[in-house]
Amino acid sequence: MKLWDRGHNIDKQVLDFTVGDDYILDKKLVKFDCLASIAHAKMLGRIGILTKEEVEKLTLELNNLIELDKKGKFVIEQEQEDCHTAIENYLTTKLGDLGKKIHTARSRNDQVLTALRLYYKHELHQLKNLLDDLIRSMTEFDREHGSTEIPGFTHTRKAMPSSVSMWVTAFIDSMTDNLSMLDNTKILLDQSPLGSGAGYGIPLELDREYTADILGFARVQKNPIYVQHSRGKFEAALLNLSGMIMFDLNKISSDLILFSMPEFGFFELPEEMCTGSSIMPHKKNPDVLELIRAKYHVVVTCEYQIKHIIGNLISGYHRDFQLSKAPVINGLEITKSCTGMMTHIFSELKVNAENCQKAMTDELYATAEVYKLVQEGVPFRDAYRRISKRY
Repeated sequence: MKLWDRGHNIDKQVLDFTVGDDYILDKKLVKFDCLASIAHAKMLGRIGILTKEEVEKLTLELNNLIELDKKGKFVIEQEQEDCHTAIENYLTTKLGDLGKKIHTARSRNDQVLTALRLYYKHELHQLKNLLDDLIRSMTEFDREHGSTEIPGFTHTRKAMPSSVSMWVTAFIDSMTDNLSMLDNTKILLDQSPLGSGAGYGIPLELDREYTADILGFARVQKNPIYVQHSRGKFEAALLNLSGMIMFDLNKISSDLILFSMPEFGFFELPEEMCTGSSIMPHKKNPDVLELIRAKYHVVVTCEYQIKHIIGNLISGYHRDFQLSKAPVINGLEITKSCTGMMTHIFSELKVNAENCQKAMTDELYATAEVYKLVQEGVPFRDAYRRISKRY
């Protein structure tokens, strides 16, 4: 039975169209919806809607369901639309009328948002760990190879002397900034929507602070209309963070693809990390880097999908919001996968010091020559012109 079922049949073609892939995507939300339902049941007990025994029975079954899901034994059918319906149906099958009480004082709107917020917080925690691992991997790479000089480039032409350390620590610094952005994104997301109903509150005296505390939210998102406004807005912020991380991974990939070419040879990818050609037996292709480079654009597209989906909608809930689920889940999965892969790449990446030294040609030191003359009292512009005549 669907949560909105009023006892009439719905066209099968319409059902298939409106459900989309929600019942598949929602596999990621089962645990979080159960945790939110446990908190909600405890709150209903606290305000006298449920008895202590009823709360205990619901909590037991919801924990059992989490274990079933962990073992891959909880199935969400297309007819159930989403995990929220599947979970309530499970409780009703197990507990009869008690299972029907779990939806008291909430809408599917705040139920969905609560599960999603808990999922997002979990994903941010995982992403933070992945960024920490990447920073450690790059720091170790710097320790081992940082003193090696390499050319610095502007306009894709040799510019001034650089080093492996200057290059890799630029990305360490940027990833550290990404961690700050992650913390700020978590502050934004760390608001409990539970109890806001369909966007206009619930006509009962609820203890929203109590459920927020049980679920580990920093605060309650109080205005019920803003709860609905924030759907898509918060997801866009999450994907903006993902896009910034992917931007850095894209640039690292672009650098490594170029500078590992035999014509440069500054960096070397192990053969085990390269793919071959079906026709050219000599090829050692950096496909892994090319895919990371390309996936930045996929994640940016996910962010724009969200922003376009939520645009031009009046206040209140709209079914359009359903389409925001796939882009954010996809964007987060890509970002985590690429971050983990880049950590692995840095753990195996080599530096060819001989090729780096060969590339340190005289023109790289032209600016230094200008400043030698400046230190001798020659006006900068005269020194610049004097040195420029050598090249």
